[in-house]
Amino acid sequence: MRLVALAGGVGAARFLRGLVRVVDPAELTVVINTGDDREFYGVHVSPDLDIVIYTLAGRVDQEKGYGLEGDRFSVVDALADLGHETWFRLGDLDLATALHRSLRLREGAGLAEITNEITRAYGVGVRVLPMSEDPAPTFVELSDGSRAHFEEYLARDGAPDDVAGVDLTAAEAARPGPGVLEAIRDAEVILVCPSNPVVSIGPILAVAGVRAAIDEGDAPVVGISPIISGAPVKGPADRLLRGIGVEVSARGVAGHYADFLDGIVIDQRDAALRTDVEALGIACAVTETWMRSPEIAASLAKTSLDLAAAVRSTR
Repeated sequence: MRLVALAGGVGAARFLRGLVRVVDPAELTVVINTGDDREFYGVHVSPDLDIVIYTLAGRVDQEKGYGLEGDRFSVVDALADLGHETWFRLGDLDLATALHRSLRLREGAGLAEITNEITRAYGVGVRVLPMSEDPAPTFVELSDGSRAHFEEYLARDGAPDDVAGVDLTAAEAARPGPGVLEAIRDAEVILVCPSNPVVSIGPILAVAGVRAAIDEGDAPVVGISPIISGAPVKGPADRLLRGIGVEVSARGVAGHYADFLDGIVIDQRDAALRTDVEALGIACAVTETWMRSPEIAASLAKTSLDLAAAVRSTR
C-alpha cells in the first residue's frame, strides 16, 4: 500500500511511531513541514524534520518530544556565557545534525537529498520528504500589529494568546520539494497527522501544487484531530486556531479541513461531536487519540487506516 502522511511536530512524530508498527515502513512517505526552519547559531535547523527522524529512530527525548535523549547543551551554554541569545536550546548532538545539513547545503546539495542522508544515518526506513527546498517561513501576526517567526513566537515569546493571524505567503510562493507531488498523486491513502492544523499542516497545503495533487489523486484522505476536549495535548494549536477564527474542537478541525478531507478520527472524549462532524460530509471514527504509549499510537494508526478503507469501499 502506497501511504503518504502529512506531518509536523511532536504529535505527528508520535503518531508515525505507531503507524510504522502496523504498516511496512518502506511503503510510507512522510511529507514534512519546513515552515519552522530557521538559522540558529550559524546553522540551518529543520525542527519538524528532525523531530520525526529522531522519533522514528527511537532516539528522541521522550519527555520533551523533541531533541535527542541524553543530549548535552555545552555549546549553547558556552555561547550564553559569551553573551549570545540562546532562547532556542539546541543540544550538542542536535547541533551536529544541523551543522551537517548546513555544510551540505553550502556544497550545493538539496534539502531533500540531505534529509535522506540523515534518515539513513539514523537507520530510519521511512521515506521522509521536506515539503519544499525553498525558504518558506511561517510568521505569526499579533494583535498589536507585530509579527514573529513561528519559532520566535513559540520558543522565545512563550506562545502568547494575542494571535491575529498567520502569514503563509512564503509557503504559497514555494515550489514543492522533490518527489512531493508524485508521492501524493500516487498514494493509495493520505493521512493528515495530528499536527497543528495552522502552522504544521497549513504550510504543507499552501505549497504550490499540493492541494491540486490531493484533488487529482483518488486516495481517501483521513485526518486525526489534534484537539481533545477543546484543547491540544501539546503546543499552541488552540491559540493559533482561535487567531484564524476556527473553533478549538475536533469539530472545528474537521470544518477547517472539510474541503479536502474524507474522514477524521476524533478522541473518545469528543464522541458527542461525531454527529456534527458527519453533518459536514466527513466520515468519523471515535477512539483513544491521546498517544501516551506506542501501543496506543499503533491502535490509533490502525483505526485511521480502517476508516480510510471504509471510505474507499463507499465510493
